[in-house]
Amino acid sequence: MKTFTAKAEFDQRYQTHLQHLKLKGLQPKSIDAYSRAIRHMGDYFDYQIDNLSPAQLTDYFSSLVDSHSWSAVKHDLYGYKFYTQHVLGKPWDMPDFIKPPKTQRLPDILTVQQAQQIFSRTRILSYRVFYFTLYSMGLRLSEGLALRVGDIDADRHRVHIRDAKGNRDRLVPLPEATLGVLRRFWQTHRNPELLFPNRRGGLAGAHSACTPLNAAGVQQTLHLVTRDCGLKKRSRHTACATAMPRI
Repeated sequence: MKTFTAKAEFDQRYQTHLQHLKLKGLQPKSIDAYSRAIRHMGDYFDYQIDNLSPAQLTDYFSSLVDSHSWSAVKHDLYGYKFYTQHVLGKPWDMPDFIKPPKTQRLPDILTVQQAQQIFSRTRILSYRVFYFTLYSMGLRLSEGLALRVGDIDADRHRVHIRDAKGNRDRLVPLPEATLGVLRRFWQTHRNPELLFPNRRGGLAGAHSACTPLNAAGVQQTLHLVTRDCGLKKRSRHTACATAMPRI
């Protein structure tokens, strides 16, 4: 009976947590990470997380470090910090609770030849154009998926990137080659809103699709293509693609 009551109270506070996350204007990825952190803590502590002692938190996060990356542990801590401050209304008095080791890594940059390999080995047209667009303009995956027809300023050769990192908009130069590729690709689906409409309905359904390409499908296909090309680099954000592949 006690566990059932604790679960009901936890569920209520969890919903409040979700509401605050949305009201504070956090990005969808942060909302997902912070909410997931609270769900995991609820499972671990039998849904009683409102009055955890420093010793309990130390044990919990120590166990996370053994099985998760420092990035994941840090997101879980920030999620609980948000929950403490905005749901419980308590001050956060553990500012230095977790200090990940300092590391400095350079991003993996594909050469022009490697990028061209990826483009030529990608058989699905929408994915091929999408990868070319990301690499030629240095966009993040989420930024590319969010591109809309109205974001393209062909006259000034620039693209309006909305809600980028830090919830900021930015303008990115649009290469002439990329503009030509996007124009030809749009002719295949003619969606009035989205540059990269969802493929679920096939070519016929792409014209009226209301959602962009599936992020998981884009990432999985890129992983398979890079593996097929024998590339071991993490192909995440940027690379230089000065030569246009045949599309």
